[in-house]
Amino acid sequence: MNNFLETYGQAATTTLGLFWMAFWAFGLGYLISSMIQVFVTRERMKKSMGEAGPKSVALGTFFGFISSSCSFAALATTRSLFTKGASLIPSLAFLLASTNLVIELGIIIAVFLSWQFVVGEYLGGLLLILLMWLVVKITLPKSLEKKAREHARQEEGDAETSDVPDWKKLIRSKEGWGKVAHRYVMEWKMVWKDVTVGFTVAGIIAAFVPQSFFQTLFIGSGSDDPAFWQILMQTIIGPLAAFFTFIGSMGNIPLAAVLFGNGVAFAGIMAFIFSDLVVFPVLRIQAKYYGWKMAAYILGVFLAILVSAALIMHYGFAAFDLLPDPSTAKSVTEREFFKVDYTLFLNAVFGFLSLTLLGWSVKKHGVPNSEKSRLSEKILFWLAMLAYLWLIGGLIAFAL
Repeated sequence: MNNFLETYGQAATTTLGLFWMAFWAFGLGYLISSMIQVFVTRERMKKSMGEAGPKSVALGTFFGFISSSCSFAALATTRSLFTKGASLIPSLAFLLASTNLVIELGIIIAVFLSWQFVVGEYLGGLLLILLMWLVVKITLPKSLEKKAREHARQEEGDAETSDVPDWKKLIRSKEGWGKVAHRYVMEWKMVWKDVTVGFTVAGIIAAFVPQSFFQTLFIGSGSDDPAFWQILMQTIIGPLAAFFTFIGSMGNIPLAAVLFGNGVAFAGIMAFIFSDLVVFPVLRIQAKYYGWKMAAYILGVFLAILVSAALIMHYGFAAFDLLPDPSTAKSVTEREFFKVDYTLFLNAVFGFLSLTLLGWSVKKHGVPNSEKSRLSEKILFWLAMLAYLWLIGGLIAFAL
């Protein structure tokens, strides 16, 4: 019993420690994202993107890069772009870029993992887009794209595009920065459940799950020189693990750090990180937007390209002897989280900033309503509540 309480307390403190490490990075990322979303609007994106070709793919990638990393927000924007005339390829380029190339995700990866994973995230994100372009160009039936667009327009409606505001005037106005404050709060509103569940799961796994489990699940993990088939199996298992956590890219990073610390190969970790768009809640939303045939097609394309991209990145890094060494990874349960260093200073700054922006947003827009319309959101909400109860119990166990 004493061993359980000790491990329970360690799991809770690990969860809180992981979030302590990441809070300032979330704040910085969402501040940048909020500013871009206010001053570079969806309407500007729609007016700038053509129907097809390299220019549209490049614009879709660029707008995704500067957009939100929340999968559900990216899905909604992707549908909007698609219904306004962008072809499927630049629309999916936007979706992939908005969940793999965004600034805040790179910051979080840098906090928890090594520079190789940051480089892998951005180079791999570009590779995902190029591979998607190739696969869709070869395999997409025109009739399927036409039916999916009709389905999406019925779901969204054909409202006229609103005027594009003058960003130069907006950035100099109190109204513009008030919108940034509100957008910042809404960014947190979109991800707080994912973050809560993700960090709690990471703490539980780090404390309770033995290394032997990961070596069994991720075939070849911990091996100094895994065979190709073992690396391939890890890139397939990565998306399956992500499917069952269905947490989202930001919440999955601390869990990726746990996997890396337990010897999972670079390819397996990258496949796991890339997999936020192949989880069931995303599949269900894609089906609602475009119909089940197109949703299944997109799922198949994404699975194929993320496995391919992870393998290419792994062996590309290996060719230059740049693969990160899992044996050098420090276990998250052994880290000293709470100490006087730059993290304390940055958390204080972004804690004050977050409270200020929250107060500004509430004063103008009121308290944000909870999003409970989707079944996945309801499940995540109650999982987050259970996570808070678990953490409270763990802190009591730690104190005892």
